[in-house]
Amino acid sequence: MTHCHYDFIIIGTGAGGGTLAYQLASSGKKILVLERGNFVPKEKANWDTHEVSYKERYRTEELWYKKDSETIKPLTHYYVGGNTKFYGGALFRFRERDFETVIHQDGISPEWPLKYQDFSPYYDQAEKLYEVHGQRGLDPTEPHTNSNYPFPPVSHEPYIQEINYALKDQGLHPFYLPLAIKLNKLNRQLNNCIRCKTCDGFPCLIDAKSDADINCICPAIKYKNFTLITEAKVVRLHTSASGREVTGVEAEIAGQLQMFSGDIVIVACGAINSAALLLKSANDQHPKGLANSSDLVGRNYMTHNCGVIMSLSTKLNPTIFPKTLAVNDFYWGEKKFSYPMGSVQLLGNVNKDKITAYGPPLMPQFIAESVASHSISWLMITEDLPDYDNRISVNNNKIFINYTKNNQIAFNHLLNRWTEVLKSITQFQITRQLSWHIPQNMGMREVAHQCGTCRFGVDPKTSVLDINCRTHDIDNLYIVDGSFFPSSNALNPSLTIMANALRVGDHLLARIK
Repeated sequence: MTHCHYDFIIIGTGAGGGTLAYQLASSGKKILVLERGNFVPKEKANWDTHEVSYKERYRTEELWYKKDSETIKPLTHYYVGGNTKFYGGALFRFRERDFETVIHQDGISPEWPLKYQDFSPYYDQAEKLYEVHGQRGLDPTEPHTNSNYPFPPVSHEPYIQEINYALKDQGLHPFYLPLAIKLNKLNRQLNNCIRCKTCDGFPCLIDAKSDADINCICPAIKYKNFTLITEAKVVRLHTSASGREVTGVEAEIAGQLQMFSGDIVIVACGAINSAALLLKSANDQHPKGLANSSDLVGRNYMTHNCGVIMSLSTKLNPTIFPKTLAVNDFYWGEKKFSYPMGSVQLLGNVNKDKITAYGPPLMPQFIAESVASHSISWLMITEDLPDYDNRISVNNNKIFINYTKNNQIAFNHLLNRWTEVLKSITQFQITRQLSWHIPQNMGMREVAHQCGTCRFGVDPKTSVLDINCRTHDIDNLYIVDGSFFPSSNALNPSLTIMANALRVGDHLLARIK
């Protein structure tokens, strides 16, 4: 076993770990980043819908388990950049009220120990780092900021623009999705993006997506003090005899176990794997798992109530890049339903292989292709409330997810309400056509929005992390992925994870001076 010492060890390179690595890289401190995956290979299959959507080429073969031992093949990826290599790049700020106590139809979304103003300057930095495109002033729920988006919005194609106008005619406030994409209409030399059909859910063959690999890890690697080891799966954290410090990070590399040590260790494996790593690292000083004196490690797992409404129409949809529009008019509810409902946004292009993968069995290819070319898909997100019994646990080195959905009345209300909107605009506003609106709920495999398993707070009895995302129990151990969320809210979590990583980075740089 090799023993090397660093100032910082970061485990994971996604939205949290990759962003933090970038923040620390220029400090001159000795930094080690351990990533269990490798770089996504550049190959034609990056844009092959059959390989990506149907055969799930880049997704892990790892199996997780439900409480009854039924297997789950999670829709997650282990590569440099983590799941940002495959995300749709929708980067939202949480709303000011999201950080307060919010009463929902099915329970309470708890107050955060920090507020929007604490994250606001880091949202500014994260939007700049990830080159976010958007336009302020269109979404009535958007939080206050004095800064514009770094880049103008990604424009709607004609079919989407028609929907945009129709929604406005209904009194709604559609707005441009804030997208992390390398699209520069003013300077073609900086314009990597070609607005292809394979963005949302695909790795980008030409590096035109602003992800944690391209925007953070690649610039960080240039520093001599920065070391990245890929295909290094961390299997255990070791502590001192007192249990107050992490003294060793044990990783499996090329079939061999190696040990590394660092002054500060930061875990950023994703909310599920970070909790699992702490639980797997149980020892005499931490018999229930590291940093788990509160018995909250792995608990309060949240992943959003997500569903898709596919609108199938007799009208051909020639749109190549549809993921440009969102609506938040129902985020906080409406007159007929006074509780929060959630957000609505367009998804990426529907393709025949995705239809085949998620549609009825034995569907002929020509039908799947026709459905794909006449449809558009909307993502519905309603808040998943924290529940003590929704938890990640480990048994015989296997990850178990005990999860029961909640807040379903609000979720179903959003599905029904948006279906009404779609029926209204297709019947009266858009060129006359026949249309069908088909809802589909996402299951436990969908873990892209995982969060909450190591919540932060001021009281060690009711939280795992302090407000700087340091574990209460272990002085040199931090977590910077979505684990720290006290609530999930109803928007994509990536930008908040990135902003928090920048915030924690400032704290760490001040601490280690």
